[in-house]
Amino acid sequence: MKIAVCVKQVPDSWAEKKMINGLLDRAGVDAVLNDLDEYAIEEALRIVEPLNEGSETPTHTITLISMGPDRATEAIRKGLSMGAHDATLISDSALAGSDALATSKVLAETIKSGGYDLVFCGTESTDARMSVIPAMLAERLGWAQLTFAGVVKVDVSGNKVEIDRMTDAGVESMSANLPAVISVIEKINEPRYPSFKGIMASKKKTINTKSLSDVGVSASEVGLATAWSVVDDAAARPPREKGEKVEDAGNGGDKLAEFILEKRIV
Repeated sequence: MKIAVCVKQVPDSWAEKKMINGLLDRAGVDAVLNDLDEYAIEEALRIVEPLNEGSETPTHTITLISMGPDRATEAIRKGLSMGAHDATLISDSALAGSDALATSKVLAETIKSGGYDLVFCGTESTDARMSVIPAMLAERLGWAQLTFAGVVKVDVSGNKVEIDRMTDAGVESMSANLPAVISVIEKINEPRYPSFKGIMASKKKTINTKSLSDVGVSASEVGLATAWSVVDDAAARPPREKGEKVEDAGNGGDKLAEFILEKRIV
């Protein structure tokens, strides 16, 4: 069993963000492994660990695949310290400003040559919140897609994978033959904290860095110039207005009712 997990380095959710020339300033803020990708890594680990039990050399492996600048190795190391076996980083200056279509193409071309049985993704990245990469990957690879897996673990048996999928109407079971692309939500598991042993071991694990030419994608197919949408203008969020303090002198209820009516809450 060979599993690939697509991961992304994103600005810390708590960091103050700003736009520079239509692009999110990533260099000027703290960056972390995308939260939802940790759930994907954990689910992949829960599949391969029982298969590797008792074996000194793992025959069932997890490879992290990411696209980004050299700095993205920081986030990748977090995934390796959780237990993934190795990683591939596609890094090229021409990738700056790439949209989801270009990103999915680069990732798909990288995955095609890996001989993977499963590809795991978090449902979305916290910097874009688009939730389209898993479906785009499945389309480009010609594989089945099982999205929004949650509630219980992903079950792999023989050449078949089954999930319980979260929908607005409830939970539904879905299955597909391998290979397949699976996206997971945060309800599927609880990602482990890297142990000290895992952190030390991650420093010895291989991160293969590739350029666009290495994965067979032309620079003319990616980057801001090819993006289907761009940000023309952006402004900082206005400061929060000072609240109004109401002293209750026996008429607090009246003041509250007036506020509710003024704001059209009811």
